[in-house]
Amino acid sequence: MIFLKGRSIISIDDLTIEELNQLIDTSIRLKDELYTGERQEVLRGKTLAMIFEKPSLRTRVAFEAAMTQLGGHAIYLGPDDIKLGKRETTEDIAKVLSGMVDVIMARVFAHKTVEDLAKYSKVPVINGLSDFEHPTQIIGDMVTVKEKFGHFEGLKLAFIGDGNNVANSLVFACAKLGMHVVVASPKGYEVQKRVFDRGMEIAKTTKSKIEITNDPQSAAKDADVIYTDVWASMGQESEAEARKKIFAPYQINAKIMSFAKPTAIFMHCLPAHYGEEVTEDVAHGAQSAIFEEAENRLHSIKSMIVHTTR
Repeated sequence: MIFLKGRSIISIDDLTIEELNQLIDTSIRLKDELYTGERQEVLRGKTLAMIFEKPSLRTRVAFEAAMTQLGGHAIYLGPDDIKLGKRETTEDIAKVLSGMVDVIMARVFAHKTVEDLAKYSKVPVINGLSDFEHPTQIIGDMVTVKEKFGHFEGLKLAFIGDGNNVANSLVFACAKLGMHVVVASPKGYEVQKRVFDRGMEIAKTTKSKIEITNDPQSAAKDADVIYTDVWASMGQESEAEARKKIFAPYQINAKIMSFAKPTAIFMHCLPAHYGEEVTEDVAHGAQSAIFEEAENRLHSIKSMIVHTTR
C-alpha cells in the first residue's frame, strides 16, 4: 500500500514507480465500483478547492464529479475569484485555503505557481495543469493504456507534436512504467533537455527507452500508441498561425497511423482541432481511444484525491 496521505502531486516525477502503478490500479478499481454500483462515499465530509487560472471542460467536470461521486464537495474558484499573485499573494491564498479545505487543485499557467501553493499549503495540492506538466491527464492516459493492452512493459508510445507539458509528463510516466516513448517534434520544439535527461535516468532502472526525433514517420513506426496534442496551447494564441505551418508535417492522419501497429490506438488529451494536429477520421475512427481517455480523467482524479487525503 502506498502512503501518499498529506502529500502533493505536482509532477509525475513526484511519484515512485510503485506509487504510480497503485494510482493507476486504484483508478481502475474505482471505475469498476462505479459501474457495478459498489461505490463508497470515502470522501464524505471532505472539501476540494479548485483554482482555475485557465478554463477547462474535462478538468473541472472530472474534479467536481469525483468529489460528488465519492461523497465530498468541490468549490470552483475561477480566474476572477482569486487572481493568483495579483489580488493576493500565492502564499496567502495557500495558507487561507488550506485552513478551510482538505485538498486543493490548481490549473495554472506557470509551474512555479502550483509549486508555491504546495510549498505553503497545509493540505495536499494536485497539479491540474501547468506549463511544465499535466499529471492528472497522464495518469488517466496510463489507465487507458492498461485497459487496452493489459500491461505497460515493452509498449511503444509515439508522441507527435509540440514538446509541451503533456509530452513532459508522458516521458516521466513511460520511463517509470517500462515503456518505449518517442517524442517527434519540429526542430526548436522538442521536449526540454532536463526532461529527456531525467527520463533517461529513470529508464536505467526500468529498461524503458526514451527517444527524441524530428521524424514523425520513424516515431510512428511499430507504435502501440500514437498520441498528439494541440500545436498551440492556451497562452500561445499569438503563435498559432506560424505553428500551423511549422507543424503541418506532424499531423496525425491515416498515413501516419499506417506506420503504427494494426492494433495501435490513437490518443489526444482534448480539445482537438480537427484538420490541424489530427484529422477527424482518425480522431473518430476505430483506433481512437480519446473518449475513453477523457472519461478516465475522472477515475484517475478520484484515485489521486483518495490517496492524498485518506
